Amino acid sequence: MLGVLVLAIGIVVAVDRLYGHSSIAFAAAIVLLVIANAPMLRFNCPECGKNAFFRGLFVVPWPNRVCTSCGTALDTANPQKR
Repeated sequence: MLGVLVLAIGIVVAVDRLYGHSSIAFAAAIVLLVIANAPMLRFNCPECGKNAFFRGLFVVPWPNRVCTSCGTALDTANPQKR
């Protein structure tokens, strides 16, 4: 994820230096970041469906080990309720 962020920033900086300010470069960077982060949106708790990467309003690059909504262990192959 960090590599894709660096790539997106690099695209914007390169286009900015070569062609001047362009909204197309920002749009390309946003599309690249959305595509790279899409798999993260499918990592949900099998019991309640809450996404493991969301901490309230914030998104972090590592998932919870335990679901904050229902308490299911998400770090085991066979999740069990705690």
